[in-house]
Amino acid sequence: MTEIYIKNMVCPRCISAVRQIIEEQGLLIESVVLGHARIGSVVDNVKIADIARALQSQGFELIDSGQNRLVEGIKTLIIDTIFHQADAVRRWNWSAMIADSLSHDYNYLSTLFSATEGITIEKYIIRQKAERVKELLCYNELSLKEIAYTLGYSSAAHLSTQFKRVTSYTPGQFKAMQHKRDNRIPLDAI
Repeated sequence: MTEIYIKNMVCPRCISAVRQIIEEQGLLIESVVLGHARIGSVVDNVKIADIARALQSQGFELIDSGQNRLVEGIKTLIIDTIFHQADAVRRWNWSAMIADSLSHDYNYLSTLFSATEGITIEKYIIRQKAERVKELLCYNELSLKEIAYTLGYSSAAHLSTQFKRVTSYTPGQFKAMQHKRDNRIPLDAI
Protein backbone atom coordinates (compact mmCIF):
# COMPACT_ATOMS: atom_id res chain seq x y z
CA MET A 1 0.00 0.00 0.00
CA THR A 2 1.15 3.54 -0.78
CA GLU A 3 -0.20 6.72 0.78
CA ILE A 4 0.14 10.05 -0.95
CA TYR A 5 -0.75 13.48 0.38
CA ILE A 6 -2.15 16.04 -2.00
CA LYS A 7 -2.29 19.82 -1.74
CA ASN A 8 -5.20 21.98 -3.01
CA MET A 9 -7.99 19.42 -2.61
CA VAL A 10 -10.93 21.47 -1.33
CA CYS A 11 -14.19 19.83 -2.40
CA PRO A 12 -15.87 16.59 -3.52
CA ARG A 13 -15.08 17.40 -7.17
CA CYS A 14 -11.39 17.46 -6.23
CA ILE A 15 -11.76 13.96 -4.80
CA SER A 16 -13.31 12.80 -8.09
CA ALA A 17 -10.56 14.46 -10.13
CA VAL A 18 -7.77 12.92 -8.05
CA ARG A 19 -9.46 9.51 -8.18
CA GLN A 20 -9.64 9.76 -11.97
CA ILE A 21 -5.99 10.83 -12.26
CA ILE A 22 -4.80 7.88 -10.19
CA GLU A 23 -7.05 5.41 -12.02
CA GLU A 24 -5.68 6.71 -15.35
CA GLN A 25 -2.25 5.67 -14.08
CA GLY A 26 -3.57 2.09 -13.91
CA LEU A 27 -3.49 1.91 -10.12
CA LEU A 28 -6.00 0.38 -7.72
CA ILE A 29 -7.35 2.94 -5.25
CA GLU A 30 -8.28 1.99 -1.71
CA SER A 31 -9.55 5.45 -0.76
CA VAL A 32 -9.43 9.11 -1.69
CA VAL A 33 -10.41 11.84 0.77
CA LEU A 34 -9.59 15.53 0.95
CA GLY A 35 -5.81 15.84 0.97
CA HIS A 36 -5.01 12.13 0.94
CA ALA A 37 -5.14 9.03 -1.27
CA ARG A 38 -4.37 5.42 -0.42
CA ILE A 39 -3.27 3.20 -3.31
CA GLY A 40 -3.67 -0.56 -2.95
CA SER A 41 -0.09 -1.46 -3.92
CA VAL A 42 3.43 -0.20 -3.46
CA VAL A 43 4.15 2.44 -6.07
CA ASP A 44 7.68 3.09 -7.33
CA ASN A 45 9.25 6.55 -7.63
CA VAL A 46 8.79 6.67 -11.41
CA LYS A 47 5.02 6.14 -11.07
CA ILE A 48 4.88 8.67 -8.21
CA ALA A 49 6.54 11.21 -10.52
CA ASP A 50 3.93 10.43 -13.21
CA ILE A 51 1.14 10.92 -10.66
CA ALA A 52 2.73 14.19 -9.49
CA ARG A 53 2.85 15.54 -13.07
CA ALA A 54 -0.75 14.52 -13.75
CA LEU A 55 -1.91 16.07 -10.48
CA GLN A 56 0.01 19.26 -11.16
CA SER A 57 -1.62 19.62 -14.58
CA GLN A 58 -4.97 19.81 -12.75
CA GLY A 59 -3.81 22.29 -10.07
CA PHE A 60 -2.93 19.76 -7.36
CA GLU A 61 0.45 19.09 -5.82
CA LEU A 62 2.02 16.19 -3.96
CA ILE A 63 3.15 17.02 -0.43
CA ASP A 64 6.41 15.51 0.67
CA SER A 65 7.36 16.57 4.20
CA GLY A 66 5.52 15.73 7.40
CA GLN A 67 5.29 19.40 8.35
CA ASN A 68 3.75 20.32 5.00
CA ARG A 69 1.26 17.48 5.47
CA LEU A 70 0.26 18.91 8.84
CA VAL A 71 -0.25 22.40 7.42
CA GLU A 72 -2.32 21.02 4.54
CA GLY A 73 -4.23 18.87 7.03
CA ILE A 74 -5.13 22.00 8.99
CA LYS A 75 -6.27 23.80 5.83
CA THR A 76 -8.28 20.82 4.62
CA LEU A 77 -9.96 20.37 8.00
CA ILE A 78 -10.92 24.06 8.17
CA ILE A 79 -12.26 24.18 4.61
CA ASP A 80 -14.16 20.93 5.00
CA THR A 81 -15.72 22.07 8.26
CA ILE A 82 -16.73 25.53 7.03
CA PHE A 83 -18.00 24.49 3.61
CA HIS A 84 -19.32 20.97 4.20
CA GLN A 85 -20.10 20.52 7.91
CA ALA A 86 -22.13 23.50 9.11
CA ASP A 87 -23.13 21.74 12.34
CA ALA A 88 -19.48 21.31 13.33
CA VAL A 89 -18.74 25.03 12.82
CA ARG A 90 -21.27 25.93 15.50
CA ARG A 91 -20.40 23.33 18.07
CA TRP A 92 -16.63 22.87 17.94
CA ASN A 93 -13.82 24.70 19.58
CA TRP A 94 -11.43 25.15 16.64
CA SER A 95 -8.20 24.63 18.58
CA ALA A 96 -9.47 21.43 20.22
CA MET A 97 -10.88 20.11 16.93
CA ILE A 98 -7.65 20.76 15.03
CA ALA A 99 -5.44 19.28 17.77
CA ASP A 100 -7.65 16.19 18.15
CA SER A 101 -8.00 15.60 14.41
CA LEU A 102 -4.27 15.86 13.73
CA SER A 103 -3.09 14.27 17.02
CA HIS A 104 -0.67 17.09 17.81
CA ASP A 105 -0.48 19.84 20.39
CA TYR A 106 -2.36 22.91 19.16
CA ASN A 107 0.46 25.31 20.09
CA TYR A 108 2.86 23.33 17.90
CA LEU A 109 0.36 23.27 15.01
CA SER A 110 -0.38 26.97 15.38
CA THR A 111 3.30 27.91 15.37
CA LEU A 112 4.00 25.64 12.38
CA PHE A 113 1.03 27.03 10.44
CA SER A 114 1.99 30.66 11.09
CA ALA A 115 5.63 30.04 10.12
CA THR A 116 4.65 28.24 6.92
CA GLU A 117 1.67 30.31 5.76
CA GLY A 118 2.50 33.77 7.13
CA ILE A 119 -0.87 34.11 8.89
CA THR A 120 -2.39 32.62 12.02
CA ILE A 121 -4.87 29.75 11.96
CA GLU A 122 -7.48 32.14 13.34
CA LYS A 123 -7.01 34.58 10.45
CA TYR A 124 -7.13 31.69 7.98
CA ILE A 125 -10.44 30.54 9.51
CA ILE A 126 -11.82 34.08 9.29
CA ARG A 127 -10.79 34.35 5.61
CA GLN A 128 -12.42 31.01 4.81
CA LYS A 129 -15.58 32.07 6.62
CA ALA A 130 -15.62 35.30 4.61
CA GLU A 131 -15.51 33.28 1.39
CA ARG A 132 -18.35 31.11 2.65
CA VAL A 133 -20.34 34.25 3.49
CA LYS A 134 -19.75 35.51 -0.07
CA GLU A 135 -21.00 32.22 -1.45
CA LEU A 136 -24.11 32.23 0.75
CA LEU A 137 -24.84 35.87 -0.10
CA CYS A 138 -24.64 35.02 -3.81
CA TYR A 139 -27.18 32.21 -3.32
CA ASN A 140 -29.55 34.69 -1.65
CA GLU A 141 -31.29 31.88 0.27
CA LEU A 142 -30.42 32.82 3.87
CA SER A 143 -30.70 36.03 5.84
CA LEU A 144 -27.55 37.51 7.34
CA LYS A 145 -28.71 36.34 10.76
CA GLU A 146 -29.10 32.78 9.44
CA ILE A 147 -25.67 32.92 7.80
CA ALA A 148 -24.16 34.14 11.09
CA TYR A 149 -25.76 31.25 12.96
CA THR A 150 -24.68 28.72 10.33
CA LEU A 151 -21.04 29.84 10.57
CA GLY A 152 -20.93 30.02 14.35
CA TYR A 153 -20.91 33.80 14.80
CA SER A 154 -22.43 35.22 17.97
CA SER A 155 -24.46 37.74 15.94
CA ALA A 156 -24.97 39.21 12.49
CA ALA A 157 -23.11 42.31 13.70
CA HIS A 158 -20.04 40.21 14.58
CA LEU A 159 -20.16 38.56 11.15
CA SER A 160 -20.50 41.97 9.46
CA THR A 161 -17.51 43.38 11.35
CA GLN A 162 -15.25 40.47 10.40
CA PHE A 163 -16.53 40.40 6.82
CA LYS A 164 -15.78 44.10 6.34
CA ARG A 165 -12.33 43.70 7.88
CA VAL A 166 -11.49 40.95 5.36
CA THR A 167 -13.23 42.21 2.22
CA SER A 168 -13.52 45.99 2.74
CA TYR A 169 -17.27 45.65 2.09
CA THR A 170 -20.22 45.20 4.39
CA PRO A 171 -22.32 42.14 3.56
CA GLY A 172 -25.02 44.50 2.25
CA GLN A 173 -22.55 46.27 -0.04
CA PHE A 174 -21.22 42.94 -1.30
CA LYS A 175 -24.73 41.64 -1.93
CA ALA A 176 -25.60 44.79 -3.91
CA MET A 177 -22.54 44.56 -6.16
CA GLN A 178 -23.27 43.68 -9.78
CA HIS A 179 -20.26 41.42 -10.27
CA LYS A 180 -20.05 39.88 -6.81
CA ARG A 181 -19.10 36.47 -8.19
CA ASP A 182 -15.92 38.04 -9.61
CA ASN A 183 -14.87 39.00 -6.08
CA ARG A 184 -14.76 35.44 -4.77
CA ILE A 185 -11.37 33.89 -4.14
CA PRO A 186 -10.69 30.20 -4.88
CA LEU A 187 -10.41 28.30 -1.59
CA ASP A 188 -6.96 26.96 -2.30
CA ALA A 189 -5.67 30.51 -2.95
CA ILE A 190 -6.58 31.85 0.50
